[in-house]
Amino acid sequence: MTTTSSSEAPGTRQVAPHLVRIVGFLVAVEIASGILQGYYTPIFSDIAVHLGIQDADVNWFEAAQLIVSALCVPLLARLGDLWGHRNVLLLSTAITALGSWVLAFAPGFTTFLIGWAIQGAYVVWLPLEVAIIHRRTANTGRQALLTRRSAAVLVGALELAVIIGALTSGALVESTSMTVLLMLPAIVVTICFVVIWFGIEDVPGRATGGIDWIGFTLITGVLAVLMAGLIVIRLEGPSSFLAWLLIVTGLVLLVPFVKAERRIEEPLIDVDLMATRAQWPVQLTAFLFGMSVLGAQIPLSTFARTDPEVAGYGLGADAAFVSTLIGVYVVSLAVGAFTLPLTSRLLTARRALIASSLLVAAGYALWIPFHDTTTQALVNMAVAGIGSGALVAALPAAAAAAAPADRTGFATGMTNATKTVGGAIASSIFAIALASTGSIDGPETGQAPLAGYLTVWAVCSVAALLAALALVAVPKSSFTDH
Repeated sequence: MTTTSSSEAPGTRQVAPHLVRIVGFLVAVEIASGILQGYYTPIFSDIAVHLGIQDADVNWFEAAQLIVSALCVPLLARLGDLWGHRNVLLLSTAITALGSWVLAFAPGFTTFLIGWAIQGAYVVWLPLEVAIIHRRTANTGRQALLTRRSAAVLVGALELAVIIGALTSGALVESTSMTVLLMLPAIVVTICFVVIWFGIEDVPGRATGGIDWIGFTLITGVLAVLMAGLIVIRLEGPSSFLAWLLIVTGLVLLVPFVKAERRIEEPLIDVDLMATRAQWPVQLTAFLFGMSVLGAQIPLSTFARTDPEVAGYGLGADAAFVSTLIGVYVVSLAVGAFTLPLTSRLLTARRALIASSLLVAAGYALWIPFHDTTTQALVNMAVAGIGSGALVAALPAAAAAAAPADRTGFATGMTNATKTVGGAIASSIFAIALASTGSIDGPETGQAPLAGYLTVWAVCSVAALLAALALVAVPKSSFTDH
């Protein structure tokens, strides 16, 4: 039903100051998230020295956090719909703070690994924030539009904070102890908890029922077995019988999981909602997008560090240039996020999503013929980054717009869950493609073949192209404000 401007204006005037206040506090949360995501990358080698481990062992941190992230997002998203999104945001922040403090005082590898895995609870922050905004903008006449604009601001703040985190740790690593260095992000997350407590009002959840522990157990089994298979591939290579046995077993376990979820009145993962025409393309896009945004960053870094005089390819860059390359990529992510409202207005929200996916596809496709100079690398990453930034901001908002009011937390959370699973799968595929002396070893033990890097870029490009094709299937009405 079409409303007049006079009827919409009062609601808009009422929501504007309130929304600005909420988004302002949530920006603080995303600053903490960005610091976590950017702070550790420049100092991984220093962390390895601090813990007395090899650089290759750092890969286990990524694997552990991806597993925990994939498992906790559906549960926390469901809890958000039940208990209130602000309350679960507090819970996940407390868990993240605990993990961050464990890192600061971890005496060895095992304790650090546990702390790193626990810290992965922060992956649910952005979906919960989008759900909070979506809930607060109800009855404004511009719910989807305001949600998209707010998500763009949050993601822009996130990406800028990634740069701040990376620059801070790189600047301090030589001038302070590792314990003090690792305490700083823990302090930031702790402050973030206080900001949420006092800044975001408690609004009860709309969903009814309880926690689907049967579904949680089954999906935990599915993801745990699949991830175990992927880790075995990274350790033993694609010829491992155990690895493929685990992967096939994980896929087979999906059958009883889907059957069980369809029988439960309030399932943990609403497979029927996920299968709707408005949802499955968005969730599939998140999965395919995760392959590049989560899976390709380490290969890009190692390619840049490779000496062309030794390997016949690479940029021969030092750590400072790799930081510059990451900085350009993150800035382009922020540009993509901040310009999302404009591109959505010019192209429509649906077409903006499709265009963003095509930009990601183009950026990684450019790597295949153009990878010989630093200028080419910067251009490639900028193109892919603009599209990626828009997708990071748009996908949770798109999922919320296409979900019932009592399932927005679930829908937005699933975009992060599917993205994480996509990144984990891609990480294993890329490790195999780049393997030269053992798929989990670092680049110091041998040079990966150039064909492996070409495979990485091709997979990322094709995945983004498939995402664009999937988004064509989304009904135009899914992104229309009512």
